[in-house]
Amino acid sequence: MDAYKNPALSPAERAEDLLSRMTTEEKIAQIDITRGVSFSLESSKDPGNCTVAADDTIDMNKFAAMVGDRGIGYIHDIYGDPKFRNQFQRYLVEKTRLGIPCIFTAEALHGITSNGASILPMPLVLSQTFDPELVRQIGGVIGTESRALGHHEILAPNLDVAREPRWGRTEETFGEDTYLSSEMAVAIVRGEQKGDISRPDAVITEPKHFCVHGMAEGGLNCAPARVGNREIETDYLPVFEAAIRRGGAYNAMACYNSIDSEVVISSRKWMTDILKDRLGLPGISRADWGAIERQITHHRTAGNSYDAVRAVKTAGLDMQGCNDIPEPEYEQIILDLVQKEILPLAELDESVRRILRMKFELGLFENPYIDEQAYKSVQRCAEHAALSLRAAQEGIVLLQNNGILPLQSDVQRIAVIGPSSMAQKIGGYSSKPEGYRIRNVYEELQARYPQTAIRQCDGCAITHTAGQDEVQYVDGQPHLTKTLDKDIDDMLDEAVQIAAECEAAVFVGGDNNVTSGEGMDRCSLTLAGKQRALIEKIAASGTPVVLVLENGKAIDLSVESKVCAAILVTGFGGEFGAKAIVDVLSGDVNPAGRLSVSFPRADGMVPCYYTRRPGGWPDYYEGPSTPLFPFGHGLSYTSFAYSDLVLTQQDAHTFALQFAVTNTGGKAGDEVAQVYINDVVSSVATPLRLLRKFRRIHLNPGESTLVSFTLGEEDLRLLNASFEWVVEPGEFEVLVGASSEDIRLRGTICVDA
Repeated sequence: MDAYKNPALSPAERAEDLLSRMTTEEKIAQIDITRGVSFSLESSKDPGNCTVAADDTIDMNKFAAMVGDRGIGYIHDIYGDPKFRNQFQRYLVEKTRLGIPCIFTAEALHGITSNGASILPMPLVLSQTFDPELVRQIGGVIGTESRALGHHEILAPNLDVAREPRWGRTEETFGEDTYLSSEMAVAIVRGEQKGDISRPDAVITEPKHFCVHGMAEGGLNCAPARVGNREIETDYLPVFEAAIRRGGAYNAMACYNSIDSEVVISSRKWMTDILKDRLGLPGISRADWGAIERQITHHRTAGNSYDAVRAVKTAGLDMQGCNDIPEPEYEQIILDLVQKEILPLAELDESVRRILRMKFELGLFENPYIDEQAYKSVQRCAEHAALSLRAAQEGIVLLQNNGILPLQSDVQRIAVIGPSSMAQKIGGYSSKPEGYRIRNVYEELQARYPQTAIRQCDGCAITHTAGQDEVQYVDGQPHLTKTLDKDIDDMLDEAVQIAAECEAAVFVGGDNNVTSGEGMDRCSLTLAGKQRALIEKIAASGTPVVLVLENGKAIDLSVESKVCAAILVTGFGGEFGAKAIVDVLSGDVNPAGRLSVSFPRADGMVPCYYTRRPGGWPDYYEGPSTPLFPFGHGLSYTSFAYSDLVLTQQDAHTFALQFAVTNTGGKAGDEVAQVYINDVVSSVATPLRLLRKFRRIHLNPGESTLVSFTLGEEDLRLLNASFEWVVEPGEFEVLVGASSEDIRLRGTICVDA
């Protein structure tokens, strides 16, 4: 038996043996990827999602002509019936010289994007839960459904730290804070990979977009990032480090953009020195879709495809995205680079070695095929539905409330207004409902209040469909589904009249996937269309307005906060988002979500995140420079008191922290206790507060609990002027509270010289 076929050997030993048997062409094929949907004989019934219809046929002759007997490393964009993935795999295992199976890779940001799969809340909503254990379980759902359909790797999670509120991809992230994002990154990666990628319910993760993509200049997707080296080290890199070192993430996708004019994918510093050598990435690095060609078309750092490939390969990038450069051309360029010794054979071998090792760890050589029926008992099962609903509920943030919420059970007339009141928004990178439909807020209100007259009117659109296709393409990616609003005529007067005749008006609006999502950036943070005007008109009628925001980013609520009786930030809550909203409106669920991005007072307050370094003037001509709604903010239908802060030093850089939290209201609920640190006097400028611990706790009326944490070296350290991580002697203020600005307890610890 060939050694690589012996399962008794380690994955590393098997990979080394197989590598020694491969030709250069076979090695190069392993670092290439193709689109599975491109081999379908018929037009897919859903080309936007790359889901191949069950009655479609795969052109295996075309596939055979392309891969020959050398094989292919990865296949992307082939969703739907698992039988198609088995067809590709069977050819690779049985018809190629060495029988090396491929890795099927997929988009699974908040659920695998195969039609009919679970549509979970978007990551921004998940971050608002402040509940890492729940996020780990959501990751478990993603891993389970993805693997059941025959996918081995997902191009997720998105670990960009969202510091630019105009950026459309904010919805994909865990928010603006480094510590919160890091904890969520570890949780979701552990849930998706489950500690053992050979499991039939686990997948390989590929965090993106390494390393600074969420601070795009002007808020424009893929735009350069202008950040200092210290900020990169303290604010952005730690999230990827946490995902790789603590979470166990295998792979990483590099960002499109340049950092300080250095294009990341062609930077030896970023791709090799930092990502692999320093962070210890165990798997491979991949370019984002179209990123290699962007060196020619956007960055203008390469004049042709040959130079573009040469630049990324000599930097240490392992793989292109997908059809960035056609497979034959891409592989021929790499072959030429190896033959001319521009790309050392040892570096090609290292990339292939990493891929082969993952394939052995996945168990693909023993179990290359997927059970074609298994997914039916897993996809959208009762357990997954319950977790999806719970995440949507926990992620809802009550921004303000004058007492109108929860809505009383005996309310006689409710107006449901707004462009999303009958069209639930689910966010980008979503699968499409297949065999079911997603209910909306209007329907859920009718079900919850059967004796109440519920009247509905869209009133206005978010965006109009005129001249736009149902499926839009961003950077050539057809799998980014953009289902626009239905055509909505402006009916402001009718909507106001309906609202005026009711006891309360629930306005459901915010973003859609034209105002939020990849490539859907804005230069204004106000509600799109005539939403603000309609909200003002309804409020002027005398009917109290409850604003429900299905948003993908921070919104300028400077007007809405003055005229609305209550505001809920719900984000894109997935297929059960509407039910979660009504559960909170009715009081069946007590809201406890917290903002993971700050909401500015006006459009011009950009950037607006709570960890900006001190030194700026406190006010604008127009007013305060602080956010309207700060990071960590969120209200409840009950109240909580904090008391009895005790700080105890355990060693030079370790302190025990304990305090009490009591539910002082009349309703059970969750509180998110947050601990911030302020380095009072430091050698370099540091934020006035940094989140260092948090915990979501449930308390019944009158119940109290002690909350304990340990503050250690990583919580107190800074990167000094010599770029050394140190804990400087002196005082540190410990701030405990319900948000970054709602501080309830203060204490001081001292680090001795």
